[in-house]
Amino acid sequence: MSTDSTDLEWENVAGQSPMSSDQSSSGLSRRQFVQILGGGLLISVLPFPALGQQGGGGRGEARGMVVSARVHIAKDGLITVMTGKVEGGQGARAELTQAAAEELGVPASRVQLIMADTGLVPDDGMTAGSRSTPSTVPAIRQGAAAARNLLIAMAGRRWGVEEKAVQMRDGKVTDGTAGHELSYADLAADEGQSKALEQSIPSGVTVTPVKEWKVMGTSVPRPNGRDLVTGVHQYPSDITRPGMLYGKILRAPSYGAKLKAIDLSRAKAMKDVVVVQDGSFVGVAAPALFAAEQALMAIAGTASWEAAEHPSSEKVFDYLREHAQGGVPKNPFADEMAAAGKSLRQTYHVAYVQHAPLEPRVGVAEWQDGKLTVWTGSQNPFGCQQELARALNLSRDRVRVIVPDFGGGFGGKHSPDAHIEAARLAQAAGKPVLVRWTREEEFTWACFRPAAVIDVEASLDAKGALTCWHFVNINSGGSAVDTPYRAGKIKCQFVGSDSPLRQASYRALAATANNFARESFMDELATLAGSDPLAFRMAHLDNARLSAVLDAAAKRFDWAGRRAKKEANTGVGLACGTEKGSYVAACVQIAIREGRIVVQHVCEVFECGAVINPANLLSQIQGCITMGIGPALREEMRFQNGQITNASFWGYGVPRFADLPELDVHALDRPDLPSVGAGETPIIAVAPAIANAVFHATGQRIRQMPVKL
Repeated sequence: MSTDSTDLEWENVAGQSPMSSDQSSSGLSRRQFVQILGGGLLISVLPFPALGQQGGGGRGEARGMVVSARVHIAKDGLITVMTGKVEGGQGARAELTQAAAEELGVPASRVQLIMADTGLVPDDGMTAGSRSTPSTVPAIRQGAAAARNLLIAMAGRRWGVEEKAVQMRDGKVTDGTAGHELSYADLAADEGQSKALEQSIPSGVTVTPVKEWKVMGTSVPRPNGRDLVTGVHQYPSDITRPGMLYGKILRAPSYGAKLKAIDLSRAKAMKDVVVVQDGSFVGVAAPALFAAEQALMAIAGTASWEAAEHPSSEKVFDYLREHAQGGVPKNPFADEMAAAGKSLRQTYHVAYVQHAPLEPRVGVAEWQDGKLTVWTGSQNPFGCQQELARALNLSRDRVRVIVPDFGGGFGGKHSPDAHIEAARLAQAAGKPVLVRWTREEEFTWACFRPAAVIDVEASLDAKGALTCWHFVNINSGGSAVDTPYRAGKIKCQFVGSDSPLRQASYRALAATANNFARESFMDELATLAGSDPLAFRMAHLDNARLSAVLDAAAKRFDWAGRRAKKEANTGVGLACGTEKGSYVAACVQIAIREGRIVVQHVCEVFECGAVINPANLLSQIQGCITMGIGPALREEMRFQNGQITNASFWGYGVPRFADLPELDVHALDRPDLPSVGAGETPIIAVAPAIANAVFHATGQRIRQMPVKL
């Protein structure tokens, strides 16, 4: 069975296990569900609430349905695990496969995943906040371990031996005393036993300790890697349905513009064209994309709009400060800082940037018997289901969302977009509709990493120790707003603002901005104290894990040697940080060539607990470094009069191969610590290390991102 199948039978499982009764609320029986997967033994396990996933995908609060794992064993012994998490290039499919394989004692090749299909899988929360590793991996491991124990108990009952005499090894259950042996396939053939296996996970279920890992801790390749590189895999943009139409949406000419009048007659007169207007929503659908574009052009030419005032990118930082909610907080340590021997105050600016996914937003919608199925690229399939139900006045059990592995999200594919547009057009047309955003639409109407204005103040005593620290982030968020450095008095806070652009989470959230400001400021304080930047940080760090990555990076990079051997127009810089339970430090060397910053070398050390998949972790760190170079050097959204002026890859410079520096990446494996996410934190040290290297090369302090000489 293909995990990307578009022909699976309908079932709603939102809010409950589909196997918790003889028949689900949508009418799909246990037997029908098993038949979808090719027959065999179904194991459904429900965990205690502590094992659940948070629907918000952010800070660990328990929200929504609590489900850890559902395991199916086919008659040929193939194991299928179902999860609500998505694969957007970050490697979750491999990691979650490893988690199940480890606890079931089989090679990863014996396990396949069904991911992010609200009709078949549990709601594991959105794929965000680096939560798949610390939350979903343990949940699947506990579910698979419970399944393993149930299989052992089943075999013991069949043989009439005590459960402790039965062992599981290499996908087989054995009785060492009498020589009995059963494979998972043998157990799966006993369909009469499947109902007896529906049990909750015992409170003390034991998972395999790190020292005994055989599958986890190894570089298992992506299970569908061959399909990805050969073009067999269908991304959301590739989905087609019988009789499908192509949809296009009328967009406003500028942000905030309101539609005053429009003439739809020319488009309605076109053959096979469906035209929909519902208030400000205007769209068309046609059997060919070209016909849909022609119909949209006919409509757009008749539209009249009322423009709205909108700040420019040149004035946006003043705008954010002026619109800070409740005003910008005052420094509570102002008197102490004024009396201190040395003090410093600086402001840092961070621009809006685009997520720039390889695959722009897309939705394919199909109605059948009053039920809606949507294929899309979303990091939040169950949230997407809820949005569709709300927008179209449906109950959630009449909406199914399927998310094939898709082409990148980076935190930006959470919101209701193309999938709702496609559903509205498909409802009017009575046929499936594909809405695929153009690159210009993605760059204009999607969401952005928030811009930030950050004020930092600190004071030093006569020995160069921090006595006061005041840090205020305006607009971009509170992630990593707290300082890891020791100071006498500390106040760190975030205040919202009235953002002129649609903004949402971005890889590492506001930690990119907060760490940029803090680590740039720490370098300035080191200069004020007359101290080496590395020594100054180490003198104020009590966190052993952060100190460890910083020390390791400095040694691998030869920090002292490179600073002492500084050549003309070159510089070195460093930065470190912590977010979401992981720790990173980076040292960089840059050169100034014809007024341009060239990143020559990046040494980064990262620690995220016990390493589950070394090769994938390396890819994550390398990807973060490469992605971080873009916003550090040139990525920024430019806008004027409510219009994006660089809405293309021609005008918006993501990193190219020519930008790649020499990379020295090292992961500190900590088998004594729980595994945490690695998809975000490695990005946060890149930009400040570059900015600090520019100062070393030129003597010019950089207080904005992207860095500008």
